[in-house]
Order: sequence, then structure tokens, then C-alpha cells
Amino acid sequence: MTHDPISLQLLVEWFVELEAPTGFRAELIEGEFVLTPPPDGEHEHCISRIVSQMYRRSRADMQFSAHKGLTLKSAEGQPLDHVIPDGTFVPRELRLFRGAAPWMPCEGVTLVLEVTSPRRRTDRETKRRCYARGAMPFYLLADREASSITLFSAPESDDYRQHCTVALGKPLTLPAPFSFDLDTTDFL
Repeated sequence: MTHDPISLQLLVEWFVELEAPTGFRAELIEGEFVLTPPPDGEHEHCISRIVSQMYRRSRADMQFSAHKGLTLKSAEGQPLDHVIPDGTFVPRELRLFRGAAPWMPCEGVTLVLEVTSPRRRTDRETKRRCYARGAMPFYLLADREASSITLFSAPESDDYRQHCTVALGKPLTLPAPFSFDLDTTDFL
């Protein structure tokens, strides 16, 4: 559904002022409100394993933020997407998180991370389109239900031109600037 400009502005203003219940994430994705409950321990375990390896093994010195609000280019006729990835990685030298507003622009972000939640379709399809439109160079999706992990790259329009999927338990090669094999054996 497309919105007229006044409705778009009111929708974004209302969304930005929204107070989600404690622990929940509120996002505005493709013109719809998405409310996500607090994650379970397995979800957080996957994130911690990825972050730990990024800090120890990545050739690029990266900063990480859990649940950082990002504004992204929207689909035609929709307000700006306001998404909160499970994880956001940026080059440390850019210092993008320091002094950033709650909803920061996505320029300079190198990789966004999602671990599937009860709303698997959102992580697998909707956010994939959002991140591609926002020109996120890399989207890393740990799909617990499919027991796989996928690195999407080369964003173009509403999708990524390239992706590499491996079963959890197998290494996933992360290209430059990371340049290491992500060990997923402990994700199971």
C-alpha cells in the first residue's frame, strides 16, 4: 500500500514517538509496524559467537552494536524503513556509533546481522529487501530453523546479486574486509 506524503510524515512521526514494551523492538518496515519480542538464549548465543570471531579474527578492526536503529531507503511510496538489526558492524576508524542518534543513517555500515526469530519471513525476505535497498554491502543471516547461515553481498535495487549458504557446523568464508572463515560448529 502506498501513502500520500502527509500520511507518510505522520506515520514516521508517530512511529518515532512510539514506546515499545520493555525488551521489545519496534521497527517500521515497508510501511508496516513490526514488534519483536525479546530473543531467546539460542538467538543470543549465535550472535555472541559471531561477534567474538569478528573481534578475534577479522582483518578489519570493526565496531559492533547490538540492536542499533538504522534508517534505510524505502520501497516506492513508503516511508523510510526504520530497522533494528540484531547486529551492526562498522569500521572502527569511522566511529559511527559515537554520538549517533537513536535512528542513524546506514552510510558507512559494512555488515548487518540477523538471527532468525519467530518472524522468520521478516528476516529471510523483508529485511533482505530493506538491506539491499539501503546498499548494505553484506547481510549475514543465521537461519536456525533451516540450520544454515547465508552471507548476502552485492546489493542491487531490492535484492542481493550474490549469496553463499552453508549448513551450520560448516565454515562460511567472509570476504574482505573481514577475510576469515566463520566457524559455525558451536551454533548448533
